[in-house]
Amino acid sequence: MQMLDQPVVHIIDDDASLRFGIESLLRSVGIVSRSYEAVSAFLEAKLDDAPGCLLLDVRMPGIGGLEFQAQLESLGILYPVVMITGHADVPMSVRAMKAGAVDFLSKPFRDQDLLDAVASALERDGARRVVAAENATLAKRYASLSPREREVMSLVTIGKLNKQVAFELGLSEVTVKIHRGSAMRKMSAATLPDLVSMAQQLGVKADKPAV
Repeated sequence: MQMLDQPVVHIIDDDASLRFGIESLLRSVGIVSRSYEAVSAFLEAKLDDAPGCLLLDVRMPGIGGLEFQAQLESLGILYPVVMITGHADVPMSVRAMKAGAVDFLSKPFRDQDLLDAVASALERDGARRVVAAENATLAKRYASLSPREREVMSLVTIGKLNKQVAFELGLSEVTVKIHRGSAMRKMSAATLPDLVSMAQQLGVKADKPAV
């Protein structure tokens, strides 16, 4: 069983010899990989929630690489993509890169070019996962706030003074300070700018006062 923090490169190509060659190359530098002869085989596989990326052949029986790339978001697959092909053309490469591909490699490609592309893709996925984890932590903290604390947070983080928040919510300024302090503690915000940054990251907007 793979450790969940160990990256896995998923190779989807109908060329068995190419899959074997890429697996051997990746193994030589300590990178774990899994290979599939078609997109359908990848979709049927049981995947761990591990960091990784996709190496996609553009032209395969059934669903091709470009077509599958266009479906990834709707399928909830967030792996970065490195596209590989033996029939490259400019429009095809532009389409792949516009859709977010990390790189577009034409066969035969140099081993180092593939390794560099894979390294970039794994780095991108690692960064995405860090942000996702941070967002999940912030969302959990935000969920712990009371409705009133959320109101106060939404108003102070758009620049309103305590006395303005008090007037808008029909509270005393002292009460606003209490809710503001409580919100900052629960959100683990050391300063108001920290709280503002968190609100922006969460997409928090000023709510209507509770009744």
